[in-house]
Amino acid sequence: MTAIITFIIVFGILVIVHEFGHYYAAKKSGILVREFSVGMGPKIVAYRKNHTTYTLRLLPLGGYVRMAGAQEDDSEIQPGTMSSLVLNDDDKVTKIITSSKVYDANAVPVQISKADLVDDLVIEGYENGDESVTKKYSVDHDATIVEEDGTEVQIAPRDVQLQSVSVWKRMITNFAGPFNNFILAIVAAIIAAFMMGSVGTGTNQLGGVQSGSVAQKAGLKANDKILSVNGKKTNSWATLTENIQNNPGKNVTLNVESGHKTEQVKLTPKTVKQSGQKFGMIGITAKLDSSVLGKIKYGFTYSWSTSLTIFHALGKMVSGGFNINQLSGPVGIYSMTSKVASTGLINIILFTSMLSMNLGIVNLIPIPALDGGKILLNIVEAIRRKPIPEQYENVITLIGVGILVLLMVAVTWNDIQRFFIK
Repeated sequence: MTAIITFIIVFGILVIVHEFGHYYAAKKSGILVREFSVGMGPKIVAYRKNHTTYTLRLLPLGGYVRMAGAQEDDSEIQPGTMSSLVLNDDDKVTKIITSSKVYDANAVPVQISKADLVDDLVIEGYENGDESVTKKYSVDHDATIVEEDGTEVQIAPRDVQLQSVSVWKRMITNFAGPFNNFILAIVAAIIAAFMMGSVGTGTNQLGGVQSGSVAQKAGLKANDKILSVNGKKTNSWATLTENIQNNPGKNVTLNVESGHKTEQVKLTPKTVKQSGQKFGMIGITAKLDSSVLGKIKYGFTYSWSTSLTIFHALGKMVSGGFNINQLSGPVGIYSMTSKVASTGLINIILFTSMLSMNLGIVNLIPIPALDGGKILLNIVEAIRRKPIPEQYENVITLIGVGILVLLMVAVTWNDIQRFFIK
């Protein structure tokens, strides 16, 4: 139960922060946000304020921001739809009820024959079942529509749609989600640093050497700086540990700065097995910093280290061949969360930081349907100085969605086999 609650909270925070980035940028850009949803599936509760409907949905796996005119926003009313129209004193439509779950005694029953809620803002139809006369109604610019599931959202006139703002504002709106994840990663790491009291400096300087370790036997001491491993520069603790771990049982040459002199130290990292993989270990610990500035700096260095690890993994996928075991979906993330949940709050917060950075970077991969794919289309439009034809953009997006769905199914099934089927 602890693992499930932790997973829901962590996943929920990641999604809310990501989607809030899109929401805030869209609002500031003049794009109508019709709905901000936390969760997916059936609606539990909804609240409307300032032209946006905020919904909490049943499945705590994801969420979305529904922007007017975006490809995932479908506001078209099909001919033949039975509805109830609420009119104001000027006989303008202020609410269109298309749901059988909602009843308004003051509404006029109308079978809609034609509706334009984007440009002309009119509805045509048969009032009270009288098909002998087609009646035409003007629709207020800020009218709402009650959809089939009972959710009331704003209609989406052309002037508040996504495509009506400049390409630069759309680019910022698409980037804002991943950007928020980067901010969350840094803030979470800073919070964890203050909870820990002292943190690694992130440099190549040693804080200590374990007694009887490979490092001690080779003559390494606290405060030494390891400048390179086998000629590869190690300017950070992340690159230092990575180069040591990549050489289990192999002879390595360290370039070490000790005091005011630099010398070469040769040693062989001890081989350690973990999760079926071999790693090199020499028994060193990082230099610690307990200052306020050091803890704030840790938020940036930890996040930067995480990003380098993610880019390294993506690079290996491209250069070394794709392996589905290198990917994890919600099932894999749940399995990792269940392990982290038992190790304490600090590790949960650091895990959240890592996941947030991962989500931000992966979302910027230029695949259609991801934020990176949308930004790429924005860049192409900016270069061409004219919009990409809608039919081409739709096809590109559909292909991207198809690839992502197939990949998600494959990754989820692979995660189930890896973590739950013995």
